[in-house]
Amino acid sequence: MQLEIWSDPICPWCFIGKARLDRALESRPEHPFEIVWRPFQLNPDMPREGMARDEYMALKFGDAQGILDAYRPVVEAAEATGLTLDLPAITRTPDTLDAHRLIHWAGLEGRQNAMVAALFRAYFQEGRDIGDRATLIEIAERTGMDRGVTERLLASEADTTQIREAARAARARGIQGVPCFILDGRYAISGAQPVTLWQEVIDDLARGAPE
Repeated sequence: MQLEIWSDPICPWCFIGKARLDRALESRPEHPFEIVWRPFQLNPDMPREGMARDEYMALKFGDAQGILDAYRPVVEAAEATGLTLDLPAITRTPDTLDAHRLIHWAGLEGRQNAMVAALFRAYFQEGRDIGDRATLIEIAERTGMDRGVTERLLASEADTTQIREAARAARARGIQGVPCFILDGRYAISGAQPVTLWQEVIDDLARGAPE
């Protein structure tokens, strides 16, 4: 059964949601899900070079108190999930188009979940600029992708239109925030849901709950 996940690798709730889903899947190794990651851009109009993090945060949340208020629930949820975020290490908010291209290509090689995990880790725990192509090439190589092929693809516009159109199509379908999970092409689950919810979903499917 396909579980599609619309996500952006700079979305902290997507990182938290993935960690919670992963924990549920680990507790239910016989789960029926085939996971496919789909592109969503929180900032579709972001310049390709990205933006200084301080400037971005000020534009989005206003003063320092607004930033603290916005990120307090993120930090609390991450800690409760067992994730350590290094938010002060993030100096740039990137355009995620190239990161989404990398996720797409990783999917062709069966490495999509590993790539998504690597991008989340690089951004939220290492403070790396995942809009920088040299950084993306290094991440791709670490996840087992061919360095030379990745360099050539990123230097081109390969799949750029496809990613942009897929992200626009998500919004046209009514997906306005992420993470958004679509189960079997029919059932939507929005937000970073708790581990117990996913366990219940898997258990219901195993019991053959009526559709």
